Amino acid sequence: MESSATDLLLRDGVIILGAALVFVMVFRRLGLGAVLGYLLAGALIGPDGLGLINAPEEVLHVADFGIVLLLFLVGLELNPSRLWRLKEDIFGLGLLQVAVAGLAISGLVYLATGLSVAASLAIGLPLALSSTAQVLPSLRSDGSINTRPGERAFSILLFQDLSIVPLITIIAALSRAPVDPSAPSGLVLAGYTVAAIVGLVAVGHFVINPLFRLVGRISERELFIVAGLFIVLASAAVMESLHLSTALGAFIAGVMLADSPYRHELEADIDPFRSILLGMFFVAVGMMLDLDAIASRPLFVIGMALGLIAVKAVVLYALARIFRIEKRQALKLGLLLSQGGEFAFVLFAAAQSSALIAPEAATLFSAVVTASMASTPFLMMLNDWMDRRSHRGDGDGLVGPEESPETSAIVVGYGRFGQTVAQMLMAKGISVTLIDSKPSQIELSGSFGLKVYYGDGTRLDLLRLAGAAEAKAILFCIDGKWLTAHRLEPILEAFPQAAVFVRAFDRLHLIDLAAADLSFVIREVFESAVLMGREALTFFGVDAEEVRRVEEEYRARDRERLQGQSESGDLHALSHRMFTPENPLGERDGRPAAEAPQPAPAPQED
Repeated sequence: MESSATDLLLRDGVIILGAALVFVMVFRRLGLGAVLGYLLAGALIGPDGLGLINAPEEVLHVADFGIVLLLFLVGLELNPSRLWRLKEDIFGLGLLQVAVAGLAISGLVYLATGLSVAASLAIGLPLALSSTAQVLPSLRSDGSINTRPGERAFSILLFQDLSIVPLITIIAALSRAPVDPSAPSGLVLAGYTVAAIVGLVAVGHFVINPLFRLVGRISERELFIVAGLFIVLASAAVMESLHLSTALGAFIAGVMLADSPYRHELEADIDPFRSILLGMFFVAVGMMLDLDAIASRPLFVIGMALGLIAVKAVVLYALARIFRIEKRQALKLGLLLSQGGEFAFVLFAAAQSSALIAPEAATLFSAVVTASMASTPFLMMLNDWMDRRSHRGDGDGLVGPEESPETSAIVVGYGRFGQTVAQMLMAKGISVTLIDSKPSQIELSGSFGLKVYYGDGTRLDLLRLAGAAEAKAILFCIDGKWLTAHRLEPILEAFPQAAVFVRAFDRLHLIDLAAADLSFVIREVFESAVLMGREALTFFGVDAEEVRRVEEEYRARDRERLQGQSESGDLHALSHRMFTPENPLGERDGRPAAEAPQPAPAPQED
């Protein structure tokens, strides 16, 4: 029996991963995104497809952990102060979205099906929730989670996760089934939620951070992985035991570590597990797609999916405009969150066990959710097309890089930093293609006779149009730290012949970029800060030779610290090498500073 179970596991694993590999490669190649590839791969190998996998529920139970890991990684990017700043978006925009969209969709279900008011609410309220597993990876991959529109989208998703407890309470209150005396009441669940959040925050402060300081001193990479997975599993297990959202527990654990110097190390270690399990999650959703239900009522499923998307997009757009969000961003927010979400499956099961809806209705509306999720890549393509179209009307000559000539270098970001870099290249006659995403900046540059092409220069398709496949160098001069090593990896793989230069925002960004095979990275204010330091020393009467010695020693120590921080993941590594009032630069030892022992070079020098 044991060997047969192992054989079954291996067989299913080969089938799932093989199908995912083929479909994701094809759909990535077609520019349709990985999610749609995973969904169709699951539908093909599932019970209603070729029947190669007959227990999609078991796969889904394992793959659900991918959402838990995703929320943990998102928590790592949101420290408590930033989360507090988002409270109005979370409990204002998020609350209104769930309430207004839930009631509107319930009305749509009532009119379309003739179900009772209670059954319509049991279906419509869960449909108001969007797909965290689909939207958050998109926000993280393009760095937009660190932008204001991305923060608003995340705030809505976070409130949706919080709203699962009251939605379960509403379904329980509408239940026609006998009351389960062992099930906690809604008031008890609310109390559990508050107590669990407070408890996890306290544990994070008094246990998790000291634990990682201890692990950091040991400097074993495997221990970081074990400790990270332990924290995620423990926080999820606590919430599961209280009948609460496991993803919410993992998110809080991540927030508690957001200010930790080990954040980047944890992110790098956990992300591969998240990617695999999240892919399996979408494969499992595809396997659970009831093709017979769709085949028996295709017009209903497609029509209801389109109705769901339309209602949520309109409601979100209207609410976003009430919150004074610009029209284009409001439309994008509406389209981005217009699909149904994975938590609808959980709430449909609760409604079914409460005798509010029949199994056939749960199956049919699960197909509606899956169909709406499959539409998201196409909606994002539509949004990008409208975005480009709207910007072309902002001014004369605002065109994409598809019209650019062959070039030796591509400069992405033609602001105060990119202008200096590009002009130095042009001073020696090197052909340069300039790309920027701000119409105002493009128009201003045009007044100086410079052609700057419009677009997001971090996208692979746009870089290809700009000639990146033949370019010798790609220089990212963009402001901010959202251009991470993770996001640069596809660019490095797609254009291996091009040397990639990156402007880093600060020291933490520089440490993150150490994982990428970049030709050159520099902190945006480093050289100007060193120059001001030189001038200040001269003002205080320090002679020129000693100023040079201070600069060389500072640069050497800074490179040494960066290497130690990158290798250990500890921001405080080699902090004793910093200059402080108690640790000034000593007098000369009789030999020039240039001959002093030099540390090994860091992965990227300033």
